[in-house]
Amino acid sequence: MMNEDKIREACASCPERGFKLLIEYFQRPIYWHIRRLVVSHEDAEDIMQEVFIRIFRHLSQFREESSLSTWVYRIATRECLRFLNARKEQAVSAEEVREELMNKLMDSAYVDYENEMAVKFQQAVLMLPEKQRVVFNLRYYDELEYEQISRITDTKVDALKVNYHYAKEKIKEYMINN
Repeated sequence: MMNEDKIREACASCPERGFKLLIEYFQRPIYWHIRRLVVSHEDAEDIMQEVFIRIFRHLSQFREESSLSTWVYRIATRECLRFLNARKEQAVSAEEVREELMNKLMDSAYVDYENEMAVKFQQAVLMLPEKQRVVFNLRYYDELEYEQISRITDTKVDALKVNYHYAKEKIKEYMINN
C-alpha cells in the first residue's frame, strides 16, 4: 500500500518515479476535488493536467512544512480558483458564472438524473459563494481537517468553521425551499 512517506522518499531518490507514484496516489481524489469546483469533466481534466505539471516543476521545492496531500490540494485549489477567476473576468457577473456551472452540471453525463436529491444537492453546493464552496468541498467530500484546509486556503481555522457552518445552512435552506 502506497503512502505519502513512500512517495516523498521516491521523489527524493528518483524524481520521475516518485512523480509517477504521486500521480497514481492523487489522481482520483484530485480529479474529484477539481471536478466539484469547476463541474465540467473537460475543464477538470485540463486543470488536473496543469496541477500535475506545476507539481512536477516544483517538486524539488516541496519543503515538507505540511503534508504532501496538503501541498497537492493547495496547488489544485489554486488552479481551480485561477480558472474560475478567469471565467469571472470573461463574464459580466458572478451570477453568470454560477449559471454556467449549473448548466454544465445539468449537461454532464456524470449526473445521475434519477437521483433528484443528489442533483438538487449539487445545485445547492453550486449556489454557494466561492470561498464557502471550496471549504465545504474540502471538508465534506474530501474529509479534510480544518487545520489542513487552513494550510490549503491560507484561512484561519475559526473563519473556516464559520464558512462551513454558513455553507451547510445555505444548502439546507436550498434543499427545503427548492
